[in-house]
Amino acid sequence: MTAAEIIERIKAQRNEEQRQVLMGFFKTGKGDYGEGDEFLGLKVPQTRAVVKAAAGDTPLNEVPELLQSRWHEVRLCGLLILVDKFEKAATKRLVNDPQAIKKRDEIVQMYMRYADRANNWDLVDLSAPKIIGHWLLLPSALGDTEYKRQVLDELAASDCLWKQRISIVCTWWTSQQGELSWCWRYAEKHLHHQHDLMHKAVGWMLREMGKRDMNMLRQFLNRYAHEMTRTALRYAIEKMSEKERKEWMTK
Repeated sequence: MTAAEIIERIKAQRNEEQRQVLMGFFKTGKGDYGEGDEFLGLKVPQTRAVVKAAAGDTPLNEVPELLQSRWHEVRLCGLLILVDKFEKAATKRLVNDPQAIKKRDEIVQMYMRYADRANNWDLVDLSAPKIIGHWLLLPSALGDTEYKRQVLDELAASDCLWKQRISIVCTWWTSQQGELSWCWRYAEKHLHHQHDLMHKAVGWMLREMGKRDMNMLRQFLNRYAHEMTRTALRYAIEKMSEKERKEWMTK
């Protein structure tokens, strides 16, 4: 399936009423974080249905056209096709397969090349953990753990909010696998970020880290709770007892 055919499938489901709802929900007004983002009015399950129909036989070189689309749902479709292709090349049987490693690296490089097109929080959250986060823990011909850390450091240091969000939200995957140092590192880097979306992302990822190791979360909070934003702290301690949450909030 070509990018043009995928775009036509998505456009055919345009819904003006839903479009207005989504443009409000994703803050597309002037001065908002999603300013200029344009929607067709599809719900995520509708976009996923297109992905399911298209991902298997859509060549990787068709995806950039989707990622560069003006339409939010088309970009989401492109990102989810990348997720699908990455996951198929990352099964247990293929983890160390040279061709699968090459394929995964190509997908990661494409994702990084168009990272700024994941320009709203849902686009980041639905793709970064399953591509970048997963890649961090897999063999790669591009480089070792130090190289991967440099890749994330560059994202974190970017002046693009969405690249910054990728660098922290991708650690959802690593934390799920028990590799908690990634979350700690990028939570530290974004601790004093100015944007509320990043406060929420940092707190969310710390909460996920705490699900795996509550004592490690407490160590982080002992060091940083006094300087965290209240939003990040509230998100981080959400799974603690009411008594402990109150104790942390007093700090």
